[in-house]
Amino acid sequence: MTEVWGSSGTGEEEGPRQAPGTPCWTGLLVHDLEATKEFYGALFGWSYYDPGPRHLGPYVRATLGGRNVAGIGELPHDRQLAGSWTTYLASDDADVCAEWIHCAGGTVGVGPLAAERTGRLVLAADPAGASFGVWQGQRLLGSRPERTPGTPVWHELVTHDASVVLKFYRALFGYEAKAAGDMDCETVTLHVGGQPVAAIRSAGPALRQPHWMPYFEAADVDAASRRVTELGGRVVSAPQETPAGRVATVTDPEGSAFTLLRTAR
Repeated sequence: MTEVWGSSGTGEEEGPRQAPGTPCWTGLLVHDLEATKEFYGALFGWSYYDPGPRHLGPYVRATLGGRNVAGIGELPHDRQLAGSWTTYLASDDADVCAEWIHCAGGTVGVGPLAAERTGRLVLAADPAGASFGVWQGQRLLGSRPERTPGTPVWHELVTHDASVVLKFYRALFGYEAKAAGDMDCETVTLHVGGQPVAAIRSAGPALRQPHWMPYFEAADVDAASRRVTELGGRVVSAPQETPAGRVATVTDPEGSAFTLLRTAR
């Protein structure tokens, strides 16, 4: 929950706001911050810094080449929640978004609240129970070369039925939705300003918990998957070729899921 607290700390200029509905930040809540830093540092080569004053517990920002990549916060010791990655969606008005979330059948867990001098945030869940964040403020993710290994390059909501929650997200952000699928699953791509920014994928009733899945670029998905296992994580879905590129879904040692992607060239 602490991803956006504090100043940048690196001296980099934060960019302009992104269009509403665009994924603009990726954060992780964990029980063991130091062990998690070691895992992702060894896997992606991340470095870390403390961004300064915060009120919700220990927190670091991960960087590559001096640019912000993600945030990692430590859960209070008395909280038994499972750690998970959270996708933050950009907004021009977090307070209005919070009202819309209530009206459209979602749940607001935190906020709207001020995030020091940098903006406002909301932590919420959609009607199917998938957690996500809303961020109003300057761009948090520093500019970087496209497809740099270790950086988030795509976000996908994995849910029971894409058609059910699609109405919620379209009401919230006005997405243009384009359906694509096959016999195994249904995927809807969300567009902002004519550009694809995220997707919603139906996984059926067997899915344990709907969630937003971050995709991180990997130079070699097969090697990175083996490295995940060596570092105490787990491979959930073995490397395979897809139209988007070679992918593998894995978890870190605490069980937080993410996908490795070698973007199709």
